[in-house]
Amino acid sequence: MPRSRINGNFIDKTFSIVANILLRIIPTTSGEKEAFTYYRDGMSAQSEGNYAEALQNYYEATRLEIDPYDRSYILYNIGLIHTSNGEHTKALEYYFRALERNPFLPQAFNNMAVICHYVRLYRGEQAIRQGDSEIAEAWFDQAAEYWKQAIALTPGNYIEAHNWLKITRRFE
Repeated sequence: MPRSRINGNFIDKTFSIVANILLRIIPTTSGEKEAFTYYRDGMSAQSEGNYAEALQNYYEATRLEIDPYDRSYILYNIGLIHTSNGEHTKALEYYFRALERNPFLPQAFNNMAVICHYVRLYRGEQAIRQGDSEIAEAWFDQAAEYWKQAIALTPGNYIEAHNWLKITRRFE
């Protein structure tokens, strides 16, 4: 039984009912409808913290989904799960893939910046201790570039990142 039929809370049930109605009335192919069902089930599993099930659904959705814009959100969500699991290299890969299909995803730029910032703070310290401060600073510089792109897409959002860019004199 699809996950969308067994969700217990009111919001999930309401979303499932509305989504099912839309799937019936919107003219789409059966493959697109199936892709959406997998995507919806992936979101539901992800919201419950069942990342393995969410990934299975997302991977199936990417296999079926042909629209680049819709694929970008599936890939973005896969990146979120890898970020949550501490798999930063994989997360960055999926965020890049999402941005290739939809370059107007400020949340992907933001998450990439957060990963670069994190890497600089924790792994960059090792590089500094080993006398290689250039590598450590390169991570901050990369984070700054991603945050600038996120802010350019959604001015007024990412206030903390904006302040960090100003404080570190990386804002142009």
